[in-house]
Amino acid sequence: MNIGAGAGSYEPRDREVTPVEPSATMRAQRAGHLAAAIDANAEHLPFPDGSFEAALASFTVHQWGDLDAGLREMRRVTTGPVVVLSCDPAALDRFWLAHYAPEVIATEARRYPAPERIAHVLGGRTEVREIPVPRDCTDGFGEAYFGRPEALLDPGARRANSAWSFVEDSVAERFERTLRADLDSGAWDARHGHLRSADHFDGSLRLVIARPTG
Repeated sequence: MNIGAGAGSYEPRDREVTPVEPSATMRAQRAGHLAAAIDANAEHLPFPDGSFEAALASFTVHQWGDLDAGLREMRRVTTGPVVVLSCDPAALDRFWLAHYAPEVIATEARRYPAPERIAHVLGGRTEVREIPVPRDCTDGFGEAYFGRPEALLDPGARRANSAWSFVEDSVAERFERTLRADLDSGAWDARHGHLRSADHFDGSLRLVIARPTG
C-alpha cells in the first residue's frame, strides 16, 4: 500500500501496489499504467486488519491532519514493514538555503514531525536511516539543488517545494536578490563551491522503517 500516493512518482514498479490518495487533482494525474488510487485518508483506511504485506508513505506525513492516527492505521492494515520517507526538522538548517531564506527552513521545520516520533508511534523493531541526496537527484525538493544554486533562482523550481507558498513574496524576492549577488561575486562558491562536485549531500532526508516484533 502506498499512502499519499499522489501521481505515483514514488511507487515501486516490481510489485502489486494499492495506492491511497485523498486529492482528486492528484488522482487525476496518475499515468494510465498505474493502478487507480483509492480516495481515502491515512487516518481512516478502508481496509481490514493485515490487508497488506508492506506499507509506504513518501513525503506525505507532514500533511496529515492526525499523524498518530494515520501511523496507527498504517500499522493496523500491514503485516510486514511500514516505511516512511520524510525529513528531520532538526537537520534542515544543514542546507545553505538557511542562510538566504531562513523563513522557508523555519516553515519546513514546523511542518515535519521528528523521525523519532514516527518510529515511536509505529512501534515494533524500528530504525531511522539518513538518506544522502545524490548530486544528480531529479526530484524537485529543495535539497536536490544543493550543488546547483542557479536552478533555485527559477520560480518554477521553487514552486515544486510547497514551503515557498507559506512565506511572503518578499522572502522570495530577497532570496533571488541576495543569492544572485553572491553567485555573481563568487561569495556563494567561496562558502559552498565544494558542493558543485560532491557526490551527495547529507541533509535532512530520513527513512523510518518499522518491522513488527515476533
